[in-house]
Amino acid sequence: MKTMPLGTNSLFTDAEIFKKISAPIDEKPVNVSRVQQLSPFRYPGGKTWLVPELRKWLASLNFRPKSFIEPFAGGAIISLSVAAGNLADKIVIAELDPDVASVWKTILREPEYLCDRILNFEITLQNVREVLSTKPLSVRENAFRTIVKNRTQRGGIIAPGASLVKSGENGKGLMSRWYPATLAKRIKFIYELRDKIKFFEADAFEIIKKYEHENYSAFFIDPPYTASGKSAGKRLYRFNEVDHQKLFEIMAKIQGKFLMTYDDAVEVKYLSAAHSFTIKKVPMKNTHHSVVYELLITKA
Repeated sequence: MKTMPLGTNSLFTDAEIFKKISAPIDEKPVNVSRVQQLSPFRYPGGKTWLVPELRKWLASLNFRPKSFIEPFAGGAIISLSVAAGNLADKIVIAELDPDVASVWKTILREPEYLCDRILNFEITLQNVREVLSTKPLSVRENAFRTIVKNRTQRGGIIAPGASLVKSGENGKGLMSRWYPATLAKRIKFIYELRDKIKFFEADAFEIIKKYEHENYSAFFIDPPYTASGKSAGKRLYRFNEVDHQKLFEIMAKIQGKFLMTYDDAVEVKYLSAAHSFTIKKVPMKNTHHSVVYELLITKA
């Protein structure tokens, strides 16, 4: 059996690692079409499929969270679901990517501007290229540009190097993921929840530290998946550098509770075992509609 050092004096065998996976494995992936879609983003690595599992986890806690914190927000479907379901007193979301942050800032401050631009924008190759090639002069202009980029580039990827959709869904090309009325409706709905939502354009570690001593807090941790050799996060996200060992060390010390998600990688299992975390494997369907497994990690 192989062993792997984790920056500590402990070594874990494969057998010891797999003993840590004590919770049962769900048999079928969640049908995401049955989950309420709340985010304006079509986000790579989005967590719509996790919403039912998140609800179960919150119900298992012996307290109502005063703060629900999502330090790696992205499309923030988990936090939005918590806010919409009134499952915590307040929602704290943070995002380091200035493009993504511009969308959240504009939604919470100037939703009318964003809705009007979306509803009146004609999707053509020329118009899309013009928007994407023009340097935005304000936060709200950048928000619109980011939404266009997210909805017209392959897989919703907004990181550098992503290309525009070609044939798209059912051959609709650039129109395949552009639903202006739906996007406007989601933006208005999020704005209605603004009193429950606090947004920070900040590093995830900074936000975790801010709330680490709050007893009645619940964290949802969904970092870029760069802990393993797969390293999908390096391609999907502009800000993908994460010190995963440091992240595990910090989460082991927080006063509240957390639910953390990672890809099913042996490196992650070793880190979890080193901190006596509990692991559960759950199935989900990827963008190619294949069933793959992810890890849900919590304090034991």
